[in-house]
Amino acid sequence: MEHESGTGTGELSADEYAEFMELAAQEGFDTDEVAADLTGGGHAPLPVLAVVGRPNVGKSTLVNRILGRREAVVEDRPGVTRDRVSYEADWNGRRFRVVDTGGWEQDVLGIDASVAQQAEVAIEAADAVLFVVDAVVGATDTDQAVVRLLRKSGKPVVLAANKVDGPSGEADAAALWNLGLGEPYPVSALHGRGSGDLLDAVLSALPEAPQLDFAGAGQGGPRRIALIGRPNVGKSSMLNKLAGETRVVVDSTAGTTRDPVDELIELGGKTWKFVDTAGIRRRVHLTEGADYYASLRTAAALEKAEVAVVLIDVSEPLAEQDTRIVSMAVEAGRAVVLAYNKWDVLDEERRFYLEREIEKDLVQVRWAPRVNVSARTGRHLEKLVPAIETALEGWETRVPTGRLNGFLGELVAAHPHPIRGGKQPRILFGTQASTRPPRFVLFASGFLEAGYRRFVERRLREEFGFAGTPIDISVRVREKRSRRK
Repeated sequence: MEHESGTGTGELSADEYAEFMELAAQEGFDTDEVAADLTGGGHAPLPVLAVVGRPNVGKSTLVNRILGRREAVVEDRPGVTRDRVSYEADWNGRRFRVVDTGGWEQDVLGIDASVAQQAEVAIEAADAVLFVVDAVVGATDTDQAVVRLLRKSGKPVVLAANKVDGPSGEADAAALWNLGLGEPYPVSALHGRGSGDLLDAVLSALPEAPQLDFAGAGQGGPRRIALIGRPNVGKSSMLNKLAGETRVVVDSTAGTTRDPVDELIELGGKTWKFVDTAGIRRRVHLTEGADYYASLRTAAALEKAEVAVVLIDVSEPLAEQDTRIVSMAVEAGRAVVLAYNKWDVLDEERRFYLEREIEKDLVQVRWAPRVNVSARTGRHLEKLVPAIETALEGWETRVPTGRLNGFLGELVAAHPHPIRGGKQPRILFGTQASTRPPRFVLFASGFLEAGYRRFVERRLREEFGFAGTPIDISVRVREKRSRRK
């Protein structure tokens, strides 16, 4: 089987790119869109902007304004934001990730602790912070508490004085100089006033390019592995067992770990960098908020990782949170290994039901290597390294363009797309635009249905492997030829 694994950059060569652009033009494709397909759309980490502030100051409205579309849920009461972690945005040609850090209700008891705990996680995960204050109300005690956290973090901060709908509100915005965070940018998230100047300031605060922890992996640097999973699944126990000593506090209380702990660990004759990404400490009155910020922490760890080892507690039925975390790893474009933990306590009856739960709920990641382990006893932990190496190999595999098009030609001839509306779309040609994860661009004569795309992905895996890695397939449809003369 002809393929390249882990060689070069995984991108198209200059000759391949030029050849494809010429072919696309001849076939009637929009060359600007083709160029974007071939050079962009990967899963490289983007700079992260955390939008923080107390409830109901307009954070989600401002996020929607930054995105240029209504995506974050907005309602005129505090604590509406719950599940969405981040969104991709761009301004003046620069892409970055926006994290809306709402999603929590304020409790009148322990307000300082709750604000500190939740804002701290959001700030820690970001490259820069957009601090939103209601200019009409002015700075409150809660705002002052967040300011102290921002100063302690050392992260670049842009101060947005929101709800300045006209010139009369400029004085309210100017009063926020007293916060000591520099110039307050007057803005109306609702109407868009001042948003351009605010975004220019945001770009100045964000790094030009994301720092890739795995950029030097090809030169022998340690590969970065994120241990992820829902609270109390055994992430810290596994890290300790792998390290051979107690590096992380382990407790039966879900969510003991508060800070990510990076550890260089020797396994299988190699050095790996493991990250324990357990969620923040759970409090009864902050359960939903804690879950939100635990997922935020997981997302931040995934941005910096190459491989996600997803731990699943086999002693309990698979939960929606398990499948959501697996989906986060897939959507982040990371290589994936499924580690079924606590295997030492599994009886035959539970094993029977577990296999059916896996078949039902994790069918979308059937390609991920699976290891059955016990972090407590160390059972089968030696199988973790081969599984990680398999996933990395699939993640970095590149199929040469000639070989890919030969495969696509045979596939279309043997299994053509179903006829719809009297027409039968077909794949004309394709290329693998990048690796880490493998990303394919297919050029077609018409729209390819989702079922046929899944069929193509399945056959790609059968032919070329790609174990342990998500595959991204985008389809570029040829424009209709103009009938005008």
